[in-house]
Amino acid sequence: MKPAPETKWRESPAYAPRFFLSMAIALVVFAVISYASTGSIATTALRTLVCGVLIQVGYFLATLFLVRRAARARQADIEKAKPKVSVSMNEPGHSKP
Repeated sequence: MKPAPETKWRESPAYAPRFFLSMAIALVVFAVISYASTGSIATTALRTLVCGVLIQVGYFLATLFLVRRAARARQADIEKAKPKVSVSMNEPGHSKP
């Protein structure tokens, strides 16, 4: 079995520091626009909190998708590397053709 390819995490779409910075910027912009449209700090805070939770749920689902895709690719590589002979060495008569 060949080793897994080296992954450059900073190029990954799920790189956490970049995601959190982007999320913070998006939430600040969202809060400014929400405050400008409603004029209420309480409504803006509630909407921004809900928006932050929705973004986190999306990040969690995206991470699950990436992990599942990598696991499937690894499993496919393992399946390709399995020997084609169906006889097990632990079965009686394994040395018979």
